[in-house]
Amino acid sequence: MSNNYLLISKVGIEFETDSEPFRALQDINLPIQEGEFISLIGHSGCGKSTVLNIVAGLYQATEGGVILEGKEVDAPGPDRAVVFQNHALLPWLTVYENVELAVKRIFKKSKTKAEMHDWIEHNLSLVHMDHAQHKLPGEISGGMKQRVGIARCLAMQPKVLLMDEPFGALDALTRAHLQDSLMEIQSRLGNTVIMITHDVDEAVLLSDRIVMMTNGPAATIGEILDVKLTRPRDRLELAEDPEFIHYRQQVLQFLYEKQKNPASVTKETESKDSSKEVVNLKEVTNQKEQNTAAA
Repeated sequence: MSNNYLLISKVGIEFETDSEPFRALQDINLPIQEGEFISLIGHSGCGKSTVLNIVAGLYQATEGGVILEGKEVDAPGPDRAVVFQNHALLPWLTVYENVELAVKRIFKKSKTKAEMHDWIEHNLSLVHMDHAQHKLPGEISGGMKQRVGIARCLAMQPKVLLMDEPFGALDALTRAHLQDSLMEIQSRLGNTVIMITHDVDEAVLLSDRIVMMTNGPAATIGEILDVKLTRPRDRLELAEDPEFIHYRQQVLQFLYEKQKNPASVTKETESKDSSKEVVNLKEVTNQKEQNTAAA
């Protein structure tokens, strides 16, 4: 692995609003090695997706920037493929045709029709979907659709795979199967992956490093946890592994002690304010009664 394959350097971003600019991110610095699996985790609104969109070239940073293999990222490109929580398959195209769409865009001038056909089938087999290549999206399950979405991204041969909560909408069992498939694919291909997740166990299971974000506005990187569990990783063996439990506890401690959920903090503040109002009302009532008695 070479250092600084991908470099997020001093990134900050502001969005214009009706009143004043909203600063979403502040001073994000993250060097990433080739073949590394990075998870971004934090409470809702901490800017995880904004970081991903800047790396994807969908947003332009207000300060700083992103360097991939020595070149600045300033626009979307096939070297960075994004897997969203919504698979975004075209419903009128078959599984095969959805992947073919991406392959033709990238390899039309460099591969023959036969080579493209073999490449499409190869990537569908990577996600165990070659058996359903002639089905329409409406004829397969949500987990299978997400597998096709991953195959479509892999077929582009991206330098970096960006995943925005790719398994968040799936049931627990399907999510576990896809996590295992992703570990298998990443082991075989050595992809560089940045994934957003809210699932602590998922982050520890999949990652080489977990990047923990502070709450916004002006969110930044709070802590980075190196996950030194040996690969390949088996979820059943790790369930009672002391090291796995220790990593999990460190992430939970950051999220729920060092960075409280902003929504919880707001509720606590509102509760305290309500209590103060009740106390003040009692004080006013008592004062009125005393004044009446004195009169």
